Amino acid sequence: MITRHLTDISSKGFKVHEISGAVDTLHNHNRRDYYKIVLVTGDMILTYGDQTIEINGTILFFANPRVPHTVVHRSKEKKGYACLFTEAFIAGRERAEILQSSPLFRTDANPVIPVNSEQAAFLGSLYREMLSVHRSDYDYRNQLLRSCVELIIHEALKIQPSPNGLQQKNAATRITHLFMELLERQFPVESTGDPLRLRTAQDFAGALSVHVNYLNRAVKGFTGKPTSVHIAERIAAEAKALLQHSNWSIADIAYGLGFEYPTYFNNYFKRVTGATPKSFRKRKV
Repeated sequence: MITRHLTDISSKGFKVHEISGAVDTLHNHNRRDYYKIVLVTGDMILTYGDQTIEINGTILFFANPRVPHTVVHRSKEKKGYACLFTEAFIAGRERAEILQSSPLFRTDANPVIPVNSEQAAFLGSLYREMLSVHRSDYDYRNQLLRSCVELIIHEALKIQPSPNGLQQKNAATRITHLFMELLERQFPVESTGDPLRLRTAQDFAGALSVHVNYLNRAVKGFTGKPTSVHIAERIAAEAKALLQHSNWSIADIAYGLGFEYPTYFNNYFKRVTGATPKSFRKRKV
């Protein structure tokens, strides 16, 4: 069943299904290529990034593929609905504003929103509409499915309380942890064919779907160092390791670390470490 769902997502960009019956006690989510919105009733513990959230009731859960999560079910059964989709399926200029402000794309937002029986009934009707449309041969079904997802997001934004000072502080802490995790996840660099993709504060802000100024404020406020310094130190540390413990050429190291030309890497490494890659490599014993 799970394989069929994921195959549909891969080929069509969207999948919706009903959740019912017995469930696995532990569910790990490690995929990084699709988003998920779940309306579910159950008793469970959700670990999302650096958060641990206890749930007993009906909730709307927004899973961002950039944030790993684990669900431990404490009840034998759960019920609800889930829709899964790629960013390419849902994204579009006309939807950019609502998506970027939603807990679906903002990794600093609370991913869990409790809902009451009236809200759950309305959200459930949207999922049932998606199930019906997804099975149909309606010519404009993708547009209708996107509209249903957008309605769910609007409802979530209506329900979700406005952030207060403490929540803002917690959000800044969380986005800093996510930045550090995303930075570290890129290493070690193991192939020049799979070069480093995220090398600037703007790159990371885009990956985390937050404004670069917000990311910089959060990271510097929490760690005392700018985002750019963390990135430069980690790239330099990886460069040192490759220079000392691999037989890669300096050009290969440059390409593996995402530099377009070896000269750019040489200048970068010297600026950060005070030595050229060649002179640093000569220190290898």
